[in-house]
Amino acid sequence: MSMQFVEPSNQLLYHILPRVSRSFYLSLRVLPHSVRPTIGLAYLFCRAADTIADTALLPRTQRLICLDQYRSAFTGPSLSVIETLQQYLTEQQQNPSERELLARLPECFCLLAELAASDQQHIRHLVLTLTQGMQVDLTVFPAEDEGRVQALETRSDLDQYTYFVAGCVGEFWTRVTIAHVPSLRHWDAAVMEARGIRFGQGLQLTNILRDFAQDLRIGRCYLPRTELATLGLQPHHLLDPDLVEIVRPLLNELLDLTLSHYHEGWTYTLAIPRQDWRLRLACAWPLLIGISTLALVRRSQRLLDPQVRVKIARMQVYGIMLRSLVSVWSDRALQQYYGRLLSQGGFAPPA
Repeated sequence: MSMQFVEPSNQLLYHILPRVSRSFYLSLRVLPHSVRPTIGLAYLFCRAADTIADTALLPRTQRLICLDQYRSAFTGPSLSVIETLQQYLTEQQQNPSERELLARLPECFCLLAELAASDQQHIRHLVLTLTQGMQVDLTVFPAEDEGRVQALETRSDLDQYTYFVAGCVGEFWTRVTIAHVPSLRHWDAAVMEARGIRFGQGLQLTNILRDFAQDLRIGRCYLPRTELATLGLQPHHLLDPDLVEIVRPLLNELLDLTLSHYHEGWTYTLAIPRQDWRLRLACAWPLLIGISTLALVRRSQRLLDPQVRVKIARMQVYGIMLRSLVSVWSDRALQQYYGRLLSQGGFAPPA
């Protein structure tokens, strides 16, 4: 395959990325220029893996094979593997934006080769870790059309899963920003990576709680089976929307866990010097939007109803972005805004 028409990285990132992720694209646009190429490219690789894992036209066994082949491209020679996958998967993909992303994977690998060796290593580690979570989805849970529900077994399994699919992103983000943002060189990398992991886990738990009813309909229950059993429930019982109050104690426990992760993420955000306001905003936005989403989760009486979408209004998102933009240079103002959103959601401030 001729690679003579490879576009510059900014065209690749800004042409495809906004079409496959509107929410992350907002954070990417505000990030400092020094980290945009590495973080943006990493997102494209992860989004491509997600596309492979979610290609419903393929049976699970075939998706697992394709995912293993994709992972192998990050541990050895990549071009021949990616060309084979590209030709096969683009034929199976109905979404035009995701089809184009898969078609342009060879360009992504060319851009990867142009990065510093440390950045390449960070991306490879991220993709190999994150795809372990996708393997969990494809091996632990039944196929989408089997008509049965399977749950993760324990809270430990849930913690590991949220690390695989999101906590590792916070770890990656921390390593890349420490390497490229001079004012962060003084950070204790181990401490901040741990906070970054919890940051990511909190965001993933928000997604799990928000999308709970929809995930049940494709056979996936991320609430631990052992803890459901203490409430007298089996995973398939949760298909009944009227049982929400029975499972509410466990949902509230997970809400509290999510908030504890958020508080670590907020400490992480405030540790970013004020002059690096772009990086601050990129971290603050998902947390502030997430708190408002968690408030909807806590108040929802129909959380088990797949017809009910738990999502904050777009104008509310814009309001959060604007308010944080005028507060970002002040630790006090930003902290007050965080506290106000917690209070509006009915949540206690961090201890």
